[in-house]
Amino acid sequence: QVQLVESGGGLVQAGGSLRLSCAASRSLFSIDVMGWYRQAPGQQRELVATITRGSIINYADSAKGRFTISRDNTENTVSLQMSTLKPEDTAVYYCTARLFRGPIAYDYWGQGTQVTISS
Repeated sequence: QVQLVESGGGLVQAGGSLRLSCAASRSLFSIDVMGWYRQAPGQQRELVATITRGSIINYADSAKGRFTISRDNTENTVSLQMSTLKPEDTAVYYCTARLFRGPIAYDYWGQGTQVTISS
């Protein structure tokens, strides 16, 4: 089991920056993939970025060049630095952790943090 707690959301003007953090209840070395997803009103949840235990990073096209995911193994936190924010980035952002046990993947989610970008 993994508990995830996000922080850092808020209201920012377009063009601004925000940094989201996610604290995990266990060592990041025991988690195969950490990531961020987001869900805008009336839309499906979508991938923003992921980072593996080996620090392989993947970004959604919408995040490339503007967002940076990173991990702090000593603090067991994963962060998402977001820059040049746009109104379409408005969403609830969720931290996620995936653990593989053989062929089975177990996914854990945080409660979400609201990010609102004003135009």
